[in-house]
Amino acid sequence: MGTIKRDWLDLSKSFPLQVSDNIGVVPDFNRLHWHDSLEINYVKQGEGIYLINGRTYTMREGDIILLGPNDLHRAFETRDLVLQVTVFDSALFAADQRYEPDILAPFTEMNIRFDNLLDRDNPAIGELRGLLLDMQREYRTRADSYRAVMRAQLARFLAYVNRNFSKAPVGSASRLRGKQSLARSVLQAIHEDPVRAWTLQELADIAHLSPSRFSAIFKQTVGTSPLNYCLQIRIGQAIQLLESTERKIIDIAAECGFHNLSNFNRVFSTHVGRTPSQVREGRQKQ
Repeated sequence: MGTIKRDWLDLSKSFPLQVSDNIGVVPDFNRLHWHDSLEINYVKQGEGIYLINGRTYTMREGDIILLGPNDLHRAFETRDLVLQVTVFDSALFAADQRYEPDILAPFTEMNIRFDNLLDRDNPAIGELRGLLLDMQREYRTRADSYRAVMRAQLARFLAYVNRNFSKAPVGSASRLRGKQSLARSVLQAIHEDPVRAWTLQELADIAHLSPSRFSAIFKQTVGTSPLNYCLQIRIGQAIQLLESTERKIIDIAAECGFHNLSNFNRVFSTHVGRTPSQVREGRQKQ
């Protein structure tokens, strides 16, 4: 079985920033995917579920979700979901990093200083919502100098996230940043053999660490435990097969490393919020 592939987003080279509304969950969002571009999701309406790097987030109206480079993610609609999606290339702020090196920290230090789902109770969240809506208005009307205005609004958004939503001091973040490299080789191995029944010892051996030390570092940098991440990858493969083939569910479960159908159904429902049969039926209705 192939690995989960990277998406290549078609952003304009002259101005790599775009804003759009997704009503419901379009197919590209409804499958497990990742990309190099940076992404901001604002829930304008309704409710849904986001699976990000093996963690499940419930999203509702007013929530803001940040997706960094290489974040493995997938969205589900639970009720009348409308997402404003802002996507941009980090190159947009290449010059700014000379004067403000941490401008992209909300993405580059994800799971170190920042969470994917911004705290909905933070008093600063309202101002962030306003900036995202203002950016979309500029993008739609395209009045004179709209690119400069949008870029300034996005820079302000990032600065306010940096200022108000960091969960760790900058000093501790710099110490934690080095730990990310320890997880990268492990993530690569998992993605090269996604349905393998990895053990914690095998993964720790790749990082040349004890299982307990490796598990702590992996959770700190990725946001979930190593085995839960592996489980989510296997579930993602099962979803792709449910949606793209007519194979029996028991055969899909076995190919994805689940040798007990009732256990597969239970684990799948816990992580996805729907049964395998419901995922297949939903795809057939699209």
